[in-house]
Amino acid sequence: MNKIDWNELIQAAEGVRQNAYAPYSRFTVGAALKGKSGRVYIGCNVENSSFGLTMCAERNAVFQAVAAGEREFIALVLVAGESSGGALCPPCGACRQVLAEMCAADMPIALVAGQKRSIHRLGDLLPLTFDHTFVDQAAAK
Repeated sequence: MNKIDWNELIQAAEGVRQNAYAPYSRFTVGAALKGKSGRVYIGCNVENSSFGLTMCAERNAVFQAVAAGEREFIALVLVAGESSGGALCPPCGACRQVLAEMCAADMPIALVAGQKRSIHRLGDLLPLTFDHTFVDQAAAK
């Protein structure tokens, strides 16, 4: 298994967080997703005045990775900006579902805000996951 350089991922997520477009919430988030290939994919949140069109940092990173041909991932870091008040920012429900589609349940996800850090497994963040097995069962009928 590939070694995870958490500092590299934190720096990448913090760097891209600076590019977030969050004029409405002022809540900036950066994500760095490491592929099995060793390549790191980054994303930041991009808000829209039609709030349903807003895109989270982690989905931006996943979609960039998929567009580049990457399909296996070993780690994700999410860095929340100062507006989080120092609170760690876990993935929202939509992001958890996208991550569950593309990543293994045991993939570690590090949450970072200032000096605070915690690491969780994706499966712990999204128990009882709705995944491809439900679609496969329906298609088989």
